[in-house]
Amino acid sequence: MTTPTPHPETLTIPVPRDYLLHRDACSYGYFLLAPNHWNPHTLALHRTFTLNNQPVKGLIWQGDRPAFSAVPIRSISRGSSLTVALESTLSDAQRRELTAQIHRMLNLHEDHSVVRSFHRVDPRFKASGRARLFRSPTLFEDVIKTVTSCNVAWPSTIIMNKRLCEVVGDGGAFPTPAQLARVRVTTLRARCSVGYRDQRLIDLAKLFHTNQIDEARLTSPQTSDEEVLDFLLELPGIGPYAAANILQLLGRYAHLPLDTESVRHGRTILGFKGSSAQIMKKVKAHFAPMRQHTFRSYWFEMWEFYEAKRGKSWTWDRETTGKTFTASALKDEGLGPKKIAAQKKKPRPRAK
Repeated sequence: MTTPTPHPETLTIPVPRDYLLHRDACSYGYFLLAPNHWNPHTLALHRTFTLNNQPVKGLIWQGDRPAFSAVPIRSISRGSSLTVALESTLSDAQRRELTAQIHRMLNLHEDHSVVRSFHRVDPRFKASGRARLFRSPTLFEDVIKTVTSCNVAWPSTIIMNKRLCEVVGDGGAFPTPAQLARVRVTTLRARCSVGYRDQRLIDLAKLFHTNQIDEARLTSPQTSDEEVLDFLLELPGIGPYAAANILQLLGRYAHLPLDTESVRHGRTILGFKGSSAQIMKKVKAHFAPMRQHTFRSYWFEMWEFYEAKRGKSWTWDRETTGKTFTASALKDEGLGPKKIAAQKKKPRPRAK
């Protein structure tokens, strides 16, 4: 029997009253990408954080229970605090930095009023409580993860992020802007399997490292979505899909990042016909009435389809199910449109 790693420090983090870690952390594909490691048996999230340029391994779980014990879903109360166990003792500054990173990663700033607002325009998700989306502790990590998810199958995205942590990051953590900025192009391509993205990733890292990307301005209510979108499209390696995806990772949900998964969803679930470009246009129009919740409605509809085929997302193991949940993988297994007719969309009310 393996002896659990001792944790010299633990933090308690309050959450919104409706919050459930297993539901709200396992809500977007990035929870399956390194350095994140969700344990479907203990319903705990393992991750190495970078705090004051030092890697710190952490473990996050919800409820008053041992961290390493299997736990039934029904025993976890909504709104019960999170426990964060760390393998290092933190300074006050590191403690504040970690708290901020966890709040961003788990979208803890979105209180119950935000959830209610979404459920008013799309009540399909009221019973499950779905509303919050998982993201990374830093905008930099979200941007790099987005670039590694463009023009590539999901298993390759998994490999790229795993190798970035192993080769470039320190102690298994995701690379910092400074670390990625000084890596050679040839190293990235040969050892991290990033292909044509190599120079673009380095260029993005340099922009973050030299503070040329102002996250405060990008998240400010005073900055419009259009201004943010225009700025993002000027960045190296950021096209329309990547820019729209980064928008939702900034908490701006009025736009859709449309790709081949969107086309498959439009054809298979929504029953749209036509070319890929025509279907993308129809998908965009279909969800437009959701306005500021457009992406949430679109994403959770697609996420429900994935869960119907692979089980609830908090039961997915990163090394098995986590590699095969996308529509393209399901198609490869013969689960094409004729075999998933039962998954046709449920009636969706139109937003007022």
